[in-house]
Amino acid sequence: MNPHAKLVFTMSLVMGTSITISSNHWILAWTGLEINTLAIIPLISKSHHPRAIEATIKYFLTQSAASALILFSSLTNAWFTGQWDITQLNHPTSCLVLTTAIAIKLGLVPFHFWFPEVLQGSSMITALLLSTLMKLPPITLLLITSQSLDPSMLTFLAISSALIGGWMGLNQTQTRKILAFSSISHLGWMIVVITYNPNLTFLTFTLYVVMTTTVFLSLNQIKVLKLSTMLISWTKTPTLNASMMLTLLSLAGLPPLTGFMPKWLIIQELTKQEMTPTATIITLLSLLGLFFYLRLAYHSTITLPPNSSNHMKLWRINKTPNTPTAILSALSTSLLPLSPLIITMF
Repeated sequence: MNPHAKLVFTMSLVMGTSITISSNHWILAWTGLEINTLAIIPLISKSHHPRAIEATIKYFLTQSAASALILFSSLTNAWFTGQWDITQLNHPTSCLVLTTAIAIKLGLVPFHFWFPEVLQGSSMITALLLSTLMKLPPITLLLITSQSLDPSMLTFLAISSALIGGWMGLNQTQTRKILAFSSISHLGWMIVVITYNPNLTFLTFTLYVVMTTTVFLSLNQIKVLKLSTMLISWTKTPTLNASMMLTLLSLAGLPPLTGFMPKWLIIQELTKQEMTPTATIITLLSLLGLFFYLRLAYHSTITLPPNSSNHMKLWRINKTPNTPTAILSALSTSLLPLSPLIITMF
């Protein structure tokens, strides 16, 4: 792709996200979402592969439907209440339609079918953008309107996402699809507590972005797209694979790594709100995700490839150190001792 075109699309992504997260008016928020959608489409389809074109069309259709529902929700609310302010979402029908629209935008169950397919048809960096930056505007809208939405519906979406995200990820062999279902599962954890503690949802999202970015950048550096390729990647960059294993275990939520902190705080908050059954169910469902994270970690560092060569040094790639990946990897694994400081910041 032409560097100037790529710069224009990247700037449009940043601008669209900024407009949505800083706007107080429904039309401005909708405009930012549309700019985002139109800017990411060329990045998904840039490889001109049939799978990439298919992913582009799927993404465009689902996002267009979701944007139309957001516009319909805001129009209905303005018709009945006379308010275009995002914080003044009071009409029940508007709240229901908006919840559905944002669930489609984020890829929550039962509107999740497009997300793994789109990630599978995209390059690693585009998949990273779809999993992190493109989720920020819908999450922000959900945070702003969380007090108006139905807690029972959000809890149902959250538990369904944790279940399907963990269950569907079990039999996947493509790393991008595994990370897509991982994203769906993590979104379930964020949504379950959003009505009671929006700041905790934002903290969970921030840490999820850090850990997912680390995994995507690591996989992109060692050029791994499926598990069978990962079997022999450890001989190329042993240090990177070892740090990626720790990041994957952190994503799974194992102590004493960073990923344990948000899950611990969410379970604590749900217990405070007398939602112990919900906390128990979502904790048990996270074991499904733990299984495929362990499988990824096992493939990345512990297994030996068949017919391994005795001359491993010949396979090593002398690459320049990747500073952003190193910093993100350190953050992804070692922030748990700083939990009190991070909680006071949020």
